[in-house]
Amino acid sequence: MSASESPLWPHCAHGADPAADPVGCRGIHVPGHTACLAHLADADRDAYLASLTPGASIDHRGTTFSEALIYALLNALCDPTTGKARLGDAWFTSATFEGAAGFTSATFEGAAGFQSAIFERDAEFSAVTFEGNAWFASTTFKDVWFTSATFKGSTWFGAATFKGNAWFESAIFKREAGFTSAAFEREVQFRSATFERGAGFETATFERGAGFEAATFKIDTRFRAAVFRNVAWFESATFDGDAKFESADFKGDAKFESADFKGDARFASAVFKSVAWFESATFERATEFEAAAFKGDAMFESATFMGRAMFESATFERATMFESATFENAAVFRSATFVEAASVGPLVCAGRVVLSGAVFGGPVTLSITTRSLECRRTRWSSTAEIRLRYARVDFAHAVFEYPLTITAEHDPFVLTDGRQLAEDQCSSAPDPRVRVASLRGVDAAHLVLSDLDLSGCLFAGTVHLDQLRLEGACIFDTTPPAGHWRRWPPVRFTKRRALAEEHHWRASQPGAVRGWNVAVLGAGRAGPLQLAPVYRALRKAFEDGKHEPGAADFYYGEMEMRRHADDIPRSERGLLTAYWALSGYGLRASRALAWLGTTMLLTIVLLMAFGLAQDTPKQTATGTVPVGGGRVTFEIDKGAPQNPTGDQFTAKRFEKALNVTLNSVVFRSSGQDLTTAGTYIEMTSRFTEPILLGLAVLAIRNRVKR
Repeated sequence: MSASESPLWPHCAHGADPAADPVGCRGIHVPGHTACLAHLADADRDAYLASLTPGASIDHRGTTFSEALIYALLNALCDPTTGKARLGDAWFTSATFEGAAGFTSATFEGAAGFQSAIFERDAEFSAVTFEGNAWFASTTFKDVWFTSATFKGSTWFGAATFKGNAWFESAIFKREAGFTSAAFEREVQFRSATFERGAGFETATFERGAGFEAATFKIDTRFRAAVFRNVAWFESATFDGDAKFESADFKGDAKFESADFKGDARFASAVFKSVAWFESATFERATEFEAAAFKGDAMFESATFMGRAMFESATFERATMFESATFENAAVFRSATFVEAASVGPLVCAGRVVLSGAVFGGPVTLSITTRSLECRRTRWSSTAEIRLRYARVDFAHAVFEYPLTITAEHDPFVLTDGRQLAEDQCSSAPDPRVRVASLRGVDAAHLVLSDLDLSGCLFAGTVHLDQLRLEGACIFDTTPPAGHWRRWPPVRFTKRRALAEEHHWRASQPGAVRGWNVAVLGAGRAGPLQLAPVYRALRKAFEDGKHEPGAADFYYGEMEMRRHADDIPRSERGLLTAYWALSGYGLRASRALAWLGTTMLLTIVLLMAFGLAQDTPKQTATGTVPVGGGRVTFEIDKGAPQNPTGDQFTAKRFEKALNVTLNSVVFRSSGQDLTTAGTYIEMTSRFTEPILLGLAVLAIRNRVKR
């Protein structure tokens, strides 16, 4: 109501001046009179007050009360049995209280209307009981006390202005409490207050400290777009309903230590310009911090998140403390920004931790116990270390410009106080092994992997894979064990390291044997053309790490992919097939030795059957003796070896054939008399058997060298 507007009720008009104040006093007429209570004649005022009884309804809208006048009014309504004032419907809309207003312990049995009232000095409502609705909308208070007040009906403080301190300690709000757009210019205390129905503080402004310690909010609580210009205390507060702080602005410290959020906790787009304290807080349902801005330290030590925790697009500009935090559901930090976080964790998450699209601006250590860690397109702008337990990690298309280490921890994390991090949420997992699901699209030039399970990892599309550093016991998948019948011939795989993508490709081929793992959803399709360079790069990485036996497995995989690729000529494929069949690409000594033994046995059999002469030809000498003496000339000749007849497979012939074969292996001549066929058999043996022996020696060397 503006100064020039007349009120809606019949008003006193005392002191009206057509030039200065045409309305005059706005106090409502006392029943039976044409003046308000403040301007009523003394005798008439005394008569009116004497007519009042405890519990009577009163209407003094627009009236100006001195301290003495409000005391007299309440004294007239005092119940002699209790010594406390009892009011029925009480209307003080637009009233002005020039002195202290003492309503202590009064009971408003009906509606209480203080809309647009002005309390120029202290307003005392301690231990007051409001049985009906209470309206304080647009009311202006200096210092006001509602300590231990009970609001049984709905309560509205919308757009109220608290110029001094406001105390609501231990107040009880049994129905809705509305503080929308209220302005608290100095300290306000709701310590131990109870809000049994909805509490609305939307767009309220708290200029000084706001204390809600141990307050209980039984239904939804709304602080949307509220502004806390100083410290906001919510320690040990209980929110039985949803707690809504969307777009709230905490310019001072925000303290929620040990707070219990039994409903949804919504801090979307909230701004914490100083320290945000959520230590030991309990979030029993969904928690939303999407797009929240933590400009000071974010303290979540020992916090418990029972529902889904959403920190999507949140910004953490300083320290981010989640030590000993527990997430019983998913923890989503998608597209979050960590500007100066030195460490995150150790924390435990029974669901998955999502860091996809997150950005880390400084050196950071992540210590996480979780079932799943998703880091797709995550960016690290400085050095980082990720220490994990139990996790399955998806690192596809992650970006890091400096060294980044991913390591598996064998023992539970140790907290700063020396205790071990409790891992009850992951106790059902078979082991704390860390499995990497994908490194696709990653530049591995600065990546270090330590003690990880890479058996299911997707490598196709990884850049600079040859510079990847593998430390500790990094495990790859292996080929199916033992032999398998696939009609004819039988298939047998020698155990070796194999990529998950080779498993997927082989499992997709017609007639694939059992034991190759089928591709999971999202694994894509990588064939021999794509996998050969991957095997080649990993081979080089192992060689640079002086792990020659491991490099040999990847060389075998590379050759296998080349042999099955579609882009090589048939002649080259045939050559590779022969190389594979004879010696497993120079890596299978047993295969080369088997072929060597087979070749030697065949050589022996052929020599015994066709190569050794029937008998050793004897030399004969012929000459002429001149008559009368003189020089004698002899011609030495040897008969041609005869093809064997009769029993060729005798012990003596076996010994000779073995001698010829053994000499052929070391590329020597045995000196045995051979038939024409035997000569060609020996020549072939001297060519093939040393090659097979060399392949066997090469395979052994590749397996034992360091």
